[in-house]
Amino acid sequence: MRVIGTAGHVDHGKSALVLALTGIDPDRLREEKERGLTIDLGFAWLTLPNGESVGVIDVPGHRDFIENMLAGVGSIDATLFVVAADESVMPQTREHLAILDLLEIDTGVVAITKADLVENEEWLDLVVEDVSETLAGTVLEDVPVVLTSAETERGLARLLGALEDVLAESQPHPDRGRPRLPIDRVFSVSGFGTVVTGTLIDGCFETGQEVEIQPPGLKARIRGLETHKKRIERAVPGSRVAINLSGVDKGQLKRGDVVTSPGWLRATSLVDVRMRYLPDILWPDLGQFAQRPLRHNTRLKFYTGAAEVMGRVRLLGQKALMPEQVGWVQIELKEPVAMVRGDHYIVRLPSPATTVGGGIIFDPQPGRKHRRFQSPVIDRLETLAEGSPTGILLQTLRRESPVPVKELIEAARLGDTGPRALEQLLREEQALLVGRAAVREVDDMDRLASSRTLIVSREWWLRLAQRIVDALASHHEALPLRKGMPREALRSSLRLAPHVFDAAMARAHDEDVLVDEGATVRLPSHVVELKPEQKQRVAALMAQFRRDPYATPSVKECVEQVGEEVFAVLISRRDLVQVSSDVVFLPETYEEMVGRVRGRIDREGSVTLGEARDMFSSSRKYAQAFLEHLDDVGVTKRLGDKRVLA
Repeated sequence: MRVIGTAGHVDHGKSALVLALTGIDPDRLREEKERGLTIDLGFAWLTLPNGESVGVIDVPGHRDFIENMLAGVGSIDATLFVVAADESVMPQTREHLAILDLLEIDTGVVAITKADLVENEEWLDLVVEDVSETLAGTVLEDVPVVLTSAETERGLARLLGALEDVLAESQPHPDRGRPRLPIDRVFSVSGFGTVVTGTLIDGCFETGQEVEIQPPGLKARIRGLETHKKRIERAVPGSRVAINLSGVDKGQLKRGDVVTSPGWLRATSLVDVRMRYLPDILWPDLGQFAQRPLRHNTRLKFYTGAAEVMGRVRLLGQKALMPEQVGWVQIELKEPVAMVRGDHYIVRLPSPATTVGGGIIFDPQPGRKHRRFQSPVIDRLETLAEGSPTGILLQTLRRESPVPVKELIEAARLGDTGPRALEQLLREEQALLVGRAAVREVDDMDRLASSRTLIVSREWWLRLAQRIVDALASHHEALPLRKGMPREALRSSLRLAPHVFDAAMARAHDEDVLVDEGATVRLPSHVVELKPEQKQRVAALMAQFRRDPYATPSVKECVEQVGEEVFAVLISRRDLVQVSSDVVFLPETYEEMVGRVRGRIDREGSVTLGEARDMFSSSRKYAQAFLEHLDDVGVTKRLGDKRVLA
């Protein structure tokens, strides 16, 4: 499915030509019909000689409505570039051509319209020559030129044939599995509800599919799909599509929003781009104004897809951008816009309204404002521009870490080359997998590339590992008698999401950065070591336990004698076994008592509290605490006043 878009100066006959080719009047607004000019986007479709149905977007030519033109021209396959025979090249002819050049729309046909108004064939030859000179050095330099008249139908058949030829040579739209439809119209249909239209790119939509609208983040469902006023079940990339959405109201959506599949596309208010600043010859009516350089912090209107938003230019690596120069720019947007790397954009001065530049979006998620004159920033952007799959993937990983592998491949937009680039980064250890399942997935790169396994850059991992070591070292220094640091306390200090923390702990344990003991983690070098005076108090306490092993000091007495921290060490090392909040035994005493209770029950069938008290010549307090503990750990179970083996 293909889409062509008109371009050219106001009143050069674009809409009349579309009507003659399609039989559809693209001027749908009453004001457009009253004023005789196109104000907003118009839509139609035609059938080529080979039977292919092609969508047509008719854009305004008047300077006041070029913003509307930009909303429709960004996603077309080819342009129908219109120049009137009676006027030849005019200011908006040049501005529209500059826009097509910046958007790299290099497929199209030039239609010299209103040929019936010119009787002198020599004049027509001069117009064709003027147009050829204007197109020289642009993306449309070699496109066919056809003399036409909507009034007499001169050249229309030849024009359709030329469109068929140029479209046959263009590449089909790729299906990247992540559909995007930039909304160029929003309206309501009685009995159906909200309808949006746009040109679908990067994937397919199906009836019943759940979708997300960015940047508002709204969820909706596709109730119905249409293309060229025919209901369809599945829309393919490159087609003009009308989507009937359920779950959202017309007032919640606007031109420039993007309908997509949920969960992957994020809107951004900061974007890194390469900008080509247009030469001053494109605006002869502005005198010397266009010769001014583009300065840092200049306010511009930013256009991409169907979106239009004010932005502020942040020049990177240079003080100013001169006409005809290309430079790296970060644009700070007033409102978030949904876009991806590789999208084209246009910028215009708000006053006087003039197209001044554009280019390609290289990083739609830079994450922060760059300092203007930093070599690493420029180096990173140059790597993205060079297009090495491995370099692009690594730069994306450095920005996104930690990230599921699937989302990394999608963000880098590498398509089929993604798994191979990923394999190289893993082999060179510039990228590292984290998590328990990481090692098992490395053998199958295609499966790994579509998995949710977390991946990080080596730099990110080394920084995190050092933070882990520093946090644990500080904990051990402050609390040397603690076996380790609580896992949740470490996660809180690192400020990591739970799933990222768990994955990082798995890799840290595998690399011997730490020892993971479940509830606590510690450095491999950490050993609890008592001081001499603490050892003396512990020895005295142990002597008391051995003198009367079944009527031992209480927990309170133990803490008073050796201190709470040392007592915790004795419990953690199993130097003492705590059976209740107040009763503690030596481990050898505990094992002996368990064995004697088991033996008693084996011989007699059961044991009572009184019998246990008599067995150990202890008080009711100790016997009851011990039996209740055996119930809790599953050695015994209570039946009335008796205990039997569980």
